[in-house]
Amino acid sequence: MKQFLVILGFLTVLFTNPQITARGQSAKPSPPVLRVLCLPARPLALIVAQEQHLFEKYGIEVEAEVAANSEALRAGLAAAKFDLAHAAVDNAVALAENNGTDVVVIVGGEDSTNELIAQPAVHSIADLRGQTVIVDAPNTAYALQLKKILLQNQLQASQDYQIKVVGSTPLRFAAMREHKEYAASILGPPASLVAKHEGFISLGSTQQFLGPYQAIGGFTRRAWANQNQDLLERYIAAFVEAQRWIQDRAHKAEVLTLLEREFKISADLAKETYEAWVIASQGLQRDAKINLAGFQTALNLRAELENTWQGKAPAPAKYYDPTYYDAALARINAPK
Repeated sequence: MKQFLVILGFLTVLFTNPQITARGQSAKPSPPVLRVLCLPARPLALIVAQEQHLFEKYGIEVEAEVAANSEALRAGLAAAKFDLAHAAVDNAVALAENNGTDVVVIVGGEDSTNELIAQPAVHSIADLRGQTVIVDAPNTAYALQLKKILLQNQLQASQDYQIKVVGSTPLRFAAMREHKEYAASILGPPASLVAKHEGFISLGSTQQFLGPYQAIGGFTRRAWANQNQDLLERYIAAFVEAQRWIQDRAHKAEVLTLLEREFKISADLAKETYEAWVIASQGLQRDAKINLAGFQTALNLRAELENTWQGKAPAPAKYYDPTYYDAALARINAPK
């Protein structure tokens, strides 16, 4: 009887424990989940890596959210509510210098194809004198682009124009549609392209005014990166493979469909976005590689306009560590 009860107990455990298979072996454990926060939208490469099962290929899962603004993104990463962030890399610098959070930029994404978009009644930068311009945050990233462009045209913030905080690119564009008193903002594609089709005016591109500029990139807390190097390398490898897939013209039809779906734009605008952003030389970056000259521009703007580092910008190496990216490329290129 005792033997019978022992056997019965073993069979009960065997058939009721989800961690044990019919062969008596442990089931495959769930892959680790990386929590990612994005601004102003999920990067196309992240979407493709999920839909093409590239994260699964590298043994990870990714949960991604979109932040309402850069302040929320920085706060979420600093509080360890998220593992990684994708946003303009100046946010990483601001997080380090203004909040004391030790962060590291680990992958690129796109150069700046932003434009200074204005209301139809505005015909020149000079027309912005006495007007209100809108930004995501007053002292980071594209707000600094805007301030520098206006300064080049002898317009000083607060003195010659007012700045109003609204939020991310989609929110700013929506605000400009609704409030004609919001004279201008920095917008990127596809919002900038949609705006021009609707009659808004481009006063010039940030490339034209500022030269190369590292826009969206991936960054994380340095301590987390050190503790999760293997996971980070796998994430970057999947991201780079996805970026390659997107920029392969053989997949143009699928990418156009993706653009239409994700940004709620017409087929014609998707084609324009594809040419102006996805495959343009100053758009999405090949292999999501950081543009170091563009990163230096971002640092220079912060030094000049915010007097960070007493006005003398450091080199990108202070915030960018290529170790993880290089190791990820080695994984991709390793013999199968």
